[in-house]
Amino acid sequence: MLEKLGNAIKKATDKISNAIFLDKNLVDTIVRELQRALIEADVSIPLVKELSEKIRKAAFDEKITGIEKKEHLIKILHDELIHILGEKKELIPKEKGQTRIMMCGLYAAGKTTTTAKLGNYFQKRGKKVALVGLDVWRPAAKEQLEQLGKEHNLNVYTVPENDSAINNWKQIEPKLEKYDLVIVDTAGRHDLDSELVEEIETLNKKIKPDKTILVMPADIGQAAKNQAEKFSNSLNITGVIISRMDSTAKGGGALTACAETNSGVYFITTGEKINDIEKFNPEQFLSRLLGMGDLESLMEKIRSVTDEKQQQKIQEKLQEGKITLTDVVEQIKSMNSLGGMDKMLSMVPGLGKAKIDKAQLDEQQKKVAKWEHLVNSMTKEERENPELIKKETTRIGRIAKGAGVNNSELRALLKQYDMLAGMVKGTQGMDMSEGMNPKQMEKLMKKFARGGRGKMRF
Repeated sequence: MLEKLGNAIKKATDKISNAIFLDKNLVDTIVRELQRALIEADVSIPLVKELSEKIRKAAFDEKITGIEKKEHLIKILHDELIHILGEKKELIPKEKGQTRIMMCGLYAAGKTTTTAKLGNYFQKRGKKVALVGLDVWRPAAKEQLEQLGKEHNLNVYTVPENDSAINNWKQIEPKLEKYDLVIVDTAGRHDLDSELVEEIETLNKKIKPDKTILVMPADIGQAAKNQAEKFSNSLNITGVIISRMDSTAKGGGALTACAETNSGVYFITTGEKINDIEKFNPEQFLSRLLGMGDLESLMEKIRSVTDEKQQQKIQEKLQEGKITLTDVVEQIKSMNSLGGMDKMLSMVPGLGKAKIDKAQLDEQQKKVAKWEHLVNSMTKEERENPELIKKETTRIGRIAKGAGVNNSELRALLKQYDMLAGMVKGTQGMDMSEGMNPKQMEKLMKKFARGGRGKMRF
């Protein structure tokens, strides 16, 4: 997301750092490149001008003492970018009692899928969540929410009849007492017309939400400012979720517009999968733009897709230097749930710009379903001791046939096992607290993307 802007900022900081001295021509070049990238990312012209003036002023400020002018300029650039991205804002449900959240936004903003993502996010963190579908205007809106709930084990409440949203809420509300968190999906329109305003204002009085969240798509750009102001006039908007941040280079407009209207951003969504939702932290976001990674968000995503008990068992096996084929498939499935290896790489410090063939990553992810069938076709003994399969070629044919795949697919799975088992043995007794060298990590990820291709000797 916003890759051009990230590259331009990184290029600007590199030019400042490598300069022997700062002259007017260099500063003007840096400012022009930044202006072009910011405008392409849909950041408003007044904000771009303000940032440009502050950089020029900082570059030639004779009053600076104690630090190098170059360091001061880089700090000004960093601080101003954080400023235009807005302050950090967190969505924290109550410790005791029920928290009610009402979702609002215009038509096709992604409210329904975002409602499910938000519910899943908090359910993974121990909250008892209920989703309520009150969109009686869009065909199949309630069915969509019900389907998402069924797929991801979320509790969803709707009323089949397309009566008014108010009447639907009256029927559903008595069933919600046992939940910690209630998230209500409301209807959108093509424009913020009087009918929508009247409905959401009435719903607001009936639901009495603790938080009212505006969902805006990233590609709305600078129009986000006008939308945020209009909704704020009708409702007490407590924060924003920006959807579809993965699909546009224009997300800077929505982010900065929210900052200008003091509509803090709670979350951004970065894909179609249920776990593609991240807390928005301006400093971490900027860090990722610069290719410096965002480990905190990565750990948040890992916690959202993994079962703690299962991970503890696998951790114990890793410490003993033992790993089974079932463990291999489960770990790769977890990676896919995170949105794929390419998204994970962007969050690892030093690997934000790692060049790994996307086609290879896509192909590798497609293999996982076949590998799962293969593991299910094995005996318990074979899953736990893959060396048996290598020693007896008749086992390879039997397992592949049982899974309905070619022998080569099983050999690819065994190569993946060998690679991960070798990693486990290689890290035994090592202090991994500081992580892996970025070059080693990149090499490993490329090998993973290739599926561990190489000669097989069985």
